Amino acid sequence: MKKPALAAAAFAALVLPTIVSAGGPIERACLRSDRQAANVATCNCIQQVADMTLPSGDQRRAAKFFANPDEAQDVRFSSRSSDTAFWKRYKSFGEAAQAYCGG
Repeated sequence: MKKPALAAAAFAALVLPTIVSAGGPIERACLRSDRQAANVATCNCIQQVADMTLPSGDQRRAAKFFANPDEAQDVRFSSRSSDTAFWKRYKSFGEAAQAYCGG
């Protein structure tokens, strides 16, 4: 292995577990929720889908729905174009999470 590749592999081995174990906003909110299906594997899976489908700002916004489901309904029925666009992204994320993670 060449030195730059070795250095990159060593860096990844040291840094990536820290990043992964920290969890994203969706995973943290999921784990804090009182839902029966909230477990490490499921919440991590949902976060993985969020990482693939939602920008970080949308993830932070969606994470708030775990603690306050009424906020989701407010966004869903909002007439603001930004809320409508967010809801489309959020709905696609939810469908992907359900297909990928089950439940």
